[in-house]
Amino acid sequence: MTASTHSPAPLRLLAVHAHPDDESSKGAATMAMYAAAGVDVMVATCTDGSRGDIQNPAVEGDPHPKRDMAGARRLEMNQAAKILGIKQRWLGFMDSGLPEGDPLPPLPPGSFALQPLPRAAAPLVRLVRDFKPHVMVSYDENGGYPHPDHIMAHRVAVEAFAAAGDPDRYPGTGPAWQPSKLYYDRAFNPARFRALHFALEEAGLQSPYAERLAAWLEADAEGHTPPPGGHPTTTQIDCGDYFEARDDALRAHRTQVDPLGFFFAVSADMQRRVWPWEDYSLIETKVPATFPEKDLFAGLR
Repeated sequence: MTASTHSPAPLRLLAVHAHPDDESSKGAATMAMYAAAGVDVMVATCTDGSRGDIQNPAVEGDPHPKRDMAGARRLEMNQAAKILGIKQRWLGFMDSGLPEGDPLPPLPPGSFALQPLPRAAAPLVRLVRDFKPHVMVSYDENGGYPHPDHIMAHRVAVEAFAAAGDPDRYPGTGPAWQPSKLYYDRAFNPARFRALHFALEEAGLQSPYAERLAAWLEADAEGHTPPPGGHPTTTQIDCGDYFEARDDALRAHRTQVDPLGFFFAVSADMQRRVWPWEDYSLIETKVPATFPEKDLFAGLR
């Protein structure tokens, strides 16, 4: 066989998420688009989702999640991955749950968010060295929103990106591999919510985003923490053709996602007209970058 007949090795994308279902609500259309184009796409799911509450009224009477929430969510994750055409690995940690109350109760002993960083990051470093992604995607410092597991998922992603290429760090987790680019997902981009909100209002439809936008404006006015997704958008992926796949993957997470709820307030057709992208911030790159980008693999092809 001559060299010219060899197919080039596929590009590889690794998305780091806190719980099963996070991959379907953040960047799912991007992943489905790349997977359909031949990119090797993997989701690393940090926790088992065992402390998730049932969010879908239609599942309230289902005995399986009441008996074994982690098992039910494992089945849901398998279905979502098939819909998106991606691979998925569990990193093996226990869901920390979302503490509520004033003062907040302590997190459950042994849960993901309480792990020392080296222990929490080691399985991800091993996966990076095994899967060898060119690009990694995760959450910003706020976790996208301040759930303790999302913040820890951010921390382990940053740690793995920095450490996996250094053969002296995390011995015993495989040969070193340095990913080329690290992005933060901007699923909570306020500009996107504003655009969808005004499109709904102009169409005479009720917007579910008014309260959220008002809270962000108030935080801005008072000089508080910036709205979620405080990093600037550097990269927009035009993936509107895969919004239906994203929605189907979301619906696969039956225990966590109400098919009549917030995520489905805007039709895929309206989203394609108003905001046909998923948004990212390039945080670190080992290859030259020119902004704005339209491809997570810009500079690598």
